[in-house]
Amino acid sequence: MPLRHALLAVLVTVVWGLNFVAIHASLEQFPPFFLAALRFAVIAVPTVLLVPRPAVPLRHLVGYGVGFGTVQFAGLYLGMALGFPAGLASLVLQSSAPFTVLLGALLLREHLTPRRLTGVLVAVLGLVVVGLARASETSWVPFALVVVGGLGWAFGNLASRLAAAPNPLHLTLWMSVVPPVPMLALSLATEGPGRIGEALAGSLSPVAAPAWLGLAYTVLLGTVLGSGAWVWLMGRHPASTVAPFSMLVPVTGLLAGWVLLAETPSVLELAGGALVVAGVLWASTRARTRRDGEVQRGRPKRTATVRAFVLVGDGATRREKVALAGSQVPTSVRPLPSQSPATGRAPASP
Repeated sequence: MPLRHALLAVLVTVVWGLNFVAIHASLEQFPPFFLAALRFAVIAVPTVLLVPRPAVPLRHLVGYGVGFGTVQFAGLYLGMALGFPAGLASLVLQSSAPFTVLLGALLLREHLTPRRLTGVLVAVLGLVVVGLARASETSWVPFALVVVGGLGWAFGNLASRLAAAPNPLHLTLWMSVVPPVPMLALSLATEGPGRIGEALAGSLSPVAAPAWLGLAYTVLLGTVLGSGAWVWLMGRHPASTVAPFSMLVPVTGLLAGWVLLAETPSVLELAGGALVVAGVLWASTRARTRRDGEVQRGRPKRTATVRAFVLVGDGATRREKVALAGSQVPTSVRPLPSQSPATGRAPASP
C-alpha cells in the first residue's frame, strides 16, 4: 500500500474514533432514540433522491438496516446516554468482530479456523474483563447495551455479506432508509412526545450548537466521507491489508475521550481493551504460509485459463481466451471490497 493510502486509512480511523465524542455531544441535547432517528433521516432523504438503489435483494437491504442501523445504534446511543464513556464505547463496539465470526460459522456454515477461534476467545475474554471493571465501578447495564449494539452490527455484517452489493457505498447509504421509522417509534413509545418537543425547542438556543455540530460530524464526516474513503481503499487493496487499520478506531476513541471529555479508563479496562484489540487482530489476519513465502521470493503463482462459450447460429463454438491480452489469470480471488476476509465487516462506522 502506498504511503498516501496508508495515511488516508489512518485519517479515516481518526475520523471514526472522534465520532464517539461527536455522538456524546449530540446526546447532551437529544434523547438517544430520537437522535438516532434524526441522524438516519438526514442521510436517508438525499439518498432516496440522489443515489441509485443498490441491485440487491430487499430482504438483505432491510436486514442490513435493522442490524447495523437500528439494533447497533439503539444499543450504542442508549448505553452512552446512560453514562457509558464515549472512549470505552469505541472499544466495546469492536465486539462486532468476534460476533461476526461466530454468527458466520453458526448461520452461514463458514469455516472457523483454530486461529480465528483463538482470536474470538481472546476478544471475548477482554470484553468480560471490561464488563467486570464497569460493573465494579458503576453498572453493567450500559456496557451490556453497547455489546448488544456490537451484536446488531454483526447481524448487519452478515446481511451485507449476503447482499454482495456491486457498490458497497450505495448499500451503506441506502441502509439509512430503514432505521428512521423504527427508531422514531421507539422514541415516541419510550421517550415521549413531550421530551422530544422539549429537546427540539432547546436545540434552537446557542447552547445546543455542539449537539448540532456533533450530528453534522457523524453524518458528513463519519458516514459520507469516512465510509466513502474506506470503500475507495477497499476497492484498491486487499481487505486483509485495509481491515487491520480499523483497530486504530478504539485507540483514537480512548485518546479523544481522555483529552476532550476527561474520561480516564481504569487499568483493568485498559487491560481488557488490549485483549479485545489483540484478539480481533489475531482473528482478522491470516497466518503466513509457505506459499506466501514462495510468491514473495518471486516464484510464479499457479494460473488458470479462462474459457468462454459463444453461441453461433444453431450451434456452439468453443473459444479459449486468456485474460489481459495473453496473460494468465491467477486462481486466487480477491475478497469483495465490502468485506474483511476474516470478519466480513462492512465498511461503515458508528
